[in-house]
Amino acid sequence: MVRLHIIVSFFTVLSTISAYKNPYYASGRSVNVHLFEWKWNDIADECERFLGPKGFGGIQISPPNENVVLWAYNRPWWERYQPMSYALHTRSGSEAEFSEIVYVDAVINHMTGEPSENVGTAGNTANFREWYYPAVPYTREHFNWPHCVIDGMDYVNNAWRVRNCELVGLKDLNQSNEHVRRSIVDFMNRLIDLGVAGFRIDAAKHMWPQDLRIIYDRLRNLNTAHGFPQNARPYIYQEVIDYGGEAISRDEYTPLAAVTEFKAGAELSNAFRGNNQLRWLQTWGTQWGLLESGDALTFIDNHDNERDHGGGGNVLTYKLSRPYKAAIAFLLAHPYGEPQIMSSFDFWDTEIGPPMDNAGNIISPSINSDGTCGNGWVCQHRWRQIYSMVAFRNEAGDAGMNNWWDNGSNQIAFSRGNRAFIAFNNDNWDLNQNLMTGLPAGTYCDVISGTKVNNNCSGKTVHVGSDGRAQISVGAQDYDMMVAIHVGSESRL
Repeated sequence: MVRLHIIVSFFTVLSTISAYKNPYYASGRSVNVHLFEWKWNDIADECERFLGPKGFGGIQISPPNENVVLWAYNRPWWERYQPMSYALHTRSGSEAEFSEIVYVDAVINHMTGEPSENVGTAGNTANFREWYYPAVPYTREHFNWPHCVIDGMDYVNNAWRVRNCELVGLKDLNQSNEHVRRSIVDFMNRLIDLGVAGFRIDAAKHMWPQDLRIIYDRLRNLNTAHGFPQNARPYIYQEVIDYGGEAISRDEYTPLAAVTEFKAGAELSNAFRGNNQLRWLQTWGTQWGLLESGDALTFIDNHDNERDHGGGGNVLTYKLSRPYKAAIAFLLAHPYGEPQIMSSFDFWDTEIGPPMDNAGNIISPSINSDGTCGNGWVCQHRWRQIYSMVAFRNEAGDAGMNNWWDNGSNQIAFSRGNRAFIAFNNDNWDLNQNLMTGLPAGTYCDVISGTKVNNNCSGKTVHVGSDGRAQISVGAQDYDMMVAIHVGSESRL
């Protein structure tokens, strides 16, 4: 099928960086987007019509396996994180519709809690109070004992309880049990056979690293029938929320695979909210206490913390669009980490799930005449300021960060070698400076305020002289607080 070829064409051979740390993006692509709660058929369509042409590298999907149906809570988003079985059937689609969908959010730490409902999205049932999930099957012996529930203080001083007790009452699997290991590995290998490129490991800090290593090492190599090279290992990024001062450290998981770097979004949100001066970002990266670049999956917000769950509380989200776009622009302009963009639906209640009809079916995003989404979907990946920065990062490639400038406050600028340049203004006065861009002489379209169409700029233009310098202007009251140019945005008229 053509649409599936488009999806798999996002990935080609790259030299192996490290086991489980190579995302296998196609050459020249470097950004992953989380299409939260999208249906499989809609994802396939979006790959062909938008994500592929705009240069995105990969997609993270919501958990694909059967979850309990929670009508009592009006089908909240978090029902997807309460597995009933490993059957590939959810509101997003069936196994027949699921193919080559890239990065899977794998929920392997636990099963459901004890909801009043007792039917899953594939029609299976369970006896929650007996720890009995016949569709897997799991029985009492496959869960951690003695029974306990994590207390808030456990995160500070008791790693054993964090990994062996229940997370918010969810039935905690024992990954040291051989049957549990086989069940998880079989589930993940089935997805590899279908063509996925890797996994986000949900709640990784709640599992013992030695158990995860055994599970990872039993996974098959990526399926060469779907365009992957021989002996390619799946890309794995593990959810480990670690802001410091806890009993469990993210450093326990980096020897296994990549790790979600929550500090990146927290620190950039703090800076672009105006709570820390942008000039300090000159040393952004490991000097800020972040993970090594090759170990880090970076993001501003994710599906948890945009709702104040999972270490959230002060991260920027689509609800504060101006600083949010600027924080994402910095994340994508800077060479640090493997970045991921959140793309979600609008919500006023942090519990509600995706747009749905009266029967609980997910309503597909509509595409407006200006390219944005409707039907209750935000689709941040379709915002010009974001998809243009994906192209910026692709053009920058592996070029280093050069020509740093700041005004000693909240106006900053830097280049990526001689390929791309960006400037930010988060002060309450205008930025108007002659700055070194590092780019070849020419007239460039600012990709933030507009686009290049037939060599014409629909937004601002930037004229770079033979010395690589340009007059850069970003008004304090401009719609966006940045201007960005790159070699692909040069206007030749």
